[in-house]
Amino acid sequence: MVYNYFIGIDISKDTLEFGLLKENKILLSKNVPNSIKGIQTFIKEAKVYPGFSFSNVLFCMEHTGIYNNHLLKFLVEKQCYIWLERGAQIKYSLGIQRGKNDKIDAERIAIYAYKNRESVKLWTPPRKIIQQLKSLTSLRSRLLKCLSQLSVPLKESKLFCHGKDQIKLEETLCKSSISSLKKDLDRVNKQIHEIIMQDPELNRLFSIITSIDGVGAVTAAEIIITTNEFKNINEAKKYACYSGVAPFDHTSGSSIRGKSRVSHMANKTIKQLLHLCAMTVIQKPGELQEYYLRKVKEGKNKMLILNAVRNKLILRIFSCIRDNRTYQKKPRLNLVES
Repeated sequence: MVYNYFIGIDISKDTLEFGLLKENKILLSKNVPNSIKGIQTFIKEAKVYPGFSFSNVLFCMEHTGIYNNHLLKFLVEKQCYIWLERGAQIKYSLGIQRGKNDKIDAERIAIYAYKNRESVKLWTPPRKIIQQLKSLTSLRSRLLKCLSQLSVPLKESKLFCHGKDQIKLEETLCKSSISSLKKDLDRVNKQIHEIIMQDPELNRLFSIITSIDGVGAVTAAEIIITTNEFKNINEAKKYACYSGVAPFDHTSGSSIRGKSRVSHMANKTIKQLLHLCAMTVIQKPGELQEYYLRKVKEGKNKMLILNAVRNKLILRIFSCIRDNRTYQKKPRLNLVES
């Protein structure tokens, strides 16, 4: 695809800063409200330039969560070419930069899109049901956080505080709030389950992922969301990198001989869930528990072994999805000496 114009957008809660570029030259900078009307105002000015058409323009922006929604809705309806990129990727790809404001950021995003036009990664909008699922999992996380903020200090008070009357008073005052949060959490979990079960494709993916030992419903739902039903990420190695469990070499010449290490630029939520899955599966008799115990006996670092288990879980998930099958455990042979 040949693009004539490149538009970089710096997005904030209240405003959108547009930078229109052609042949590495900024033609127009415009700040508008973050609304459909504001977007239309910019497009009206951009259409003045010769040959400007939605069919030959690449819109590039950082992923900023719900603040993107108005713009993405407008662009999807116009069938525009959209590139959603991580902010860190844009920042580090442009080299050393001095100064920062919304106008400069929008122009830098446009320049990034222009320089990398041959390797553009067009954004595929998720289905509406995936957006609903994502909203519910985010709500679930917020409810869990609120529940932890209330219940954990009460449990710790029992262990370290001596004023029993005060502890009892605090428990009484928080009892209804904790109870309500638990009920809300149950309703959210039930709604997530219903959405997955009612959609044939989600139900298929969910059944395959949860067939793997150690991988539960919460992790399965999060993997489906972050891969956009395995449309955006369909390779195990790429997902291992995305979730921060892929080890990378740390060497340079003869002076630096560091150990392989994982990158901190990752989806920490997925990494935490995969860690819990790994902790669960090594507690159960099976191939991965045997692998873990064997490596511990060899003197390997336990965290390195757990990271290897996380990678093995990812490989199993993506292999089963690729083959459209549930996970089948290898038969264990009981060898009896005669």
